[in-house]
Amino acid sequence: MVRVGTLPMRLLLWTMEADVVYCEELIDIKMAQCHRVVNGERWILVAPDERVMFRTCEREKNKVVFQMGGMGAALLADPDKIEAVSTDTLFKLPSNDLEDTISLVQRIEKTGVAAIAVHGRFKEERPRHPVHCDYIRTIARSVSIPVIGSLDLVKTNSDIEDFRVATGTSSVMLARAAMWNVSIFSKRGPFPVEKAIRYENHAFNTKYCLCQMLRDKVESPLGKQVQTASPLLRLSEAYGILGFYQQTQEWIQSRRNAQQNISQLDEPIMEGDVITMAVKFERGNYVPPITPKMLLLEWTHREKLEQPLYETKQRPQDRAFQSVVTVAQKKYRSSLWSKSKKLAEQAAAIVCLRVLGLHEGRIGEEDSGLVCKRKREASVFSDDRQVLFPQCTP
Repeated sequence: MVRVGTLPMRLLLWTMEADVVYCEELIDIKMAQCHRVVNGERWILVAPDERVMFRTCEREKNKVVFQMGGMGAALLADPDKIEAVSTDTLFKLPSNDLEDTISLVQRIEKTGVAAIAVHGRFKEERPRHPVHCDYIRTIARSVSIPVIGSLDLVKTNSDIEDFRVATGTSSVMLARAAMWNVSIFSKRGPFPVEKAIRYENHAFNTKYCLCQMLRDKVESPLGKQVQTASPLLRLSEAYGILGFYQQTQEWIQSRRNAQQNISQLDEPIMEGDVITMAVKFERGNYVPPITPKMLLLEWTHREKLEQPLYETKQRPQDRAFQSVVTVAQKKYRSSLWSKSKKLAEQAAAIVCLRVLGLHEGRIGEEDSGLVCKRKREASVFSDDRQVLFPQCTP
């Protein structure tokens, strides 16, 4: 569930009557570097390089377990750290030696934790091995707080309740069974896997989830189409929901445009001798092959100024970049850090262009009147190609 437990999958699981869902496994060191962003009804943890590490929303309040990887195993190795853990934690423990595990669980209970989840396998065992129901039952009887038992081999919804009764646990958690078909939680299910395709998500994560759902059908014509599809557009075509995809993209684009219009109204801030704005360069928002750097360079040529000078630095903790551009003896930079030197320079150029009131080459902008060298070359190449190859589309 390391890659599957993202927000779209969690929302889908709740529509299928799951009660509580674990998020994807997260790393404490990365989380400590994140900052919190509130976007409407969504709460987002963003890394220094602006990558979204975790997101949640009002709909899953009090229903999601924020999963920090390796905590249970770490406590087995060093039980003396138990008392330092917050009282609102839900522990997920791998079963090891039964007596040691019972002792550990009872010690954890005294700290006031909310619940304990037990995998039911020894450390050397793998998913192909059946869980030890007798061990889980013994652990559940040894404490008074809720114990959640882990079950993988589930074929119908009734199997979940049978397992809960057999182990004496308060509830049951599923991983692979839920990944293969989210409707396993529903008393009305199981539903065909195709009905799970409803929420917009990152293409690579969506593709991974779909391949897990397809399981033995992954080599079918549909499975092969999913495996070779790259953007969400191709996945939508494979499942016959192209109309829904197009409606979603229109809504996303309108929201993005509205947010961009708001951000363009932000006032620049003076930090020392540098003018800053919170902007980010995203290639898809600009008319190819035009870039803000190209437009800024051509503007300085037209104004007979020295060409822009970029000074870029890298932050050691996450290797993100930030660039300062000097134009006409004034300095400009974006307050947001970028994943690469090139993106950081483009962001700095955007700040300069916006402060100067110049066009930056965004899709939908009026023609700036500037025709950069690469655009001229592209135009000439296109004209020549039409002459030489009249039947070909450039």
